[in-house]
Amino acid sequence: MNEILPVESTLVNQPELELCFESVYHGFSLQVDLRLPGSGVTAIFGHSGSGKTTLLRCVAGLIKAGVGRLIVDGQVWQDEQIFLPTHRRPLGVVFQEASLFDHLTARGNLNYAVKRADRSAPGVDFDQAVELLGLSQLLDRRPAQLSGGERQRVAIARALLVRPRLLLMDEPLASLDHARKQEILPYLERLRDQLGLPILYVSHSASEVARLADHLVVLDKGRVVASGPLTETLARLDLPLQMGDQTGVVLAGTVIERDQQWQLVRVEFAGGSFWLRDMGHAMGDRVRLQVHARDVSLALEQNQQTSVLNILPVIVGEIAADESGGAALIRLHIADTVLLASLTLRSVNHLKLRPGCQVWAQIKSVALIE
Repeated sequence: MNEILPVESTLVNQPELELCFESVYHGFSLQVDLRLPGSGVTAIFGHSGSGKTTLLRCVAGLIKAGVGRLIVDGQVWQDEQIFLPTHRRPLGVVFQEASLFDHLTARGNLNYAVKRADRSAPGVDFDQAVELLGLSQLLDRRPAQLSGGERQRVAIARALLVRPRLLLMDEPLASLDHARKQEILPYLERLRDQLGLPILYVSHSASEVARLADHLVVLDKGRVVASGPLTETLARLDLPLQMGDQTGVVLAGTVIERDQQWQLVRVEFAGGSFWLRDMGHAMGDRVRLQVHARDVSLALEQNQQTSVLNILPVIVGEIAADESGGAALIRLHIADTVLLASLTLRSVNHLKLRPGCQVWAQIKSVALIE
């Protein structure tokens, strides 16, 4: 097995992507000013028509913004004097459709990228890309002989083999059914965890964002309405209209205990722990947990006579009513960890909830997303 080497980065602990665009494209106005991490996955999230793909096309140089500045790892790709065309930008792009060369095998598609690559640039080689995306059994097949998920894995490997300094992914799972998405997601996680390459990942899927992203940018009508680390940004109270039924938080945890009799594991996070279904993780494994606001109820006293396994003491923080006027979203604090709860305003009034009061959070469901 070939070791996957981290892509080298010239800046440490500093923002490496600076994006500032003002553009009108086919009547759509885009105004974005962002400074993003130089490694990991930055998810560009928003509903259809929010400007996600337009932003990505500006970054790729497929659209020339009327006013624009793009600096990647200290290299200017666009400013008042400079505009690098797409073919001169050291980037890889993965679209919704794999767009492979039909007349070439998977190996041939990958070799095409190798020939275009700047061999002096850091990045993965052919064998590493094949190992990273699990392609060894597919190399001699043509695209017509591959499933949708397999074609997309070849497309991702091809994008990596040009040795990009930035990888753009425009809803790469949108054309796949649920089974194929579940097949490819672990490979995207490997990409995130084993390469130091910055990835801009466009998606309208809250579940993909929760599973893959390190940093989150939320767009609405061509404007940035939120940007920051995933865990902090998801816990904001001004995003529910963007996230809809998926409103909730993502927590990093560690598997610390196994109950073999009841097939459960206990996962510790900053400030507490959850019991959840045993998915086979080893002790000490780092995992991601998702807790939806709709799955959190509150009580003034701890109730042991319940089927809910996870009941934790919390402090009420901010309370924000939604636009409909009938419900509220509440921030709950457990040490440095924040949960969200969605309650009716009647329940808020009945429990006399106020910022600073202590209550018990009853978490009906916790999803292990990694």
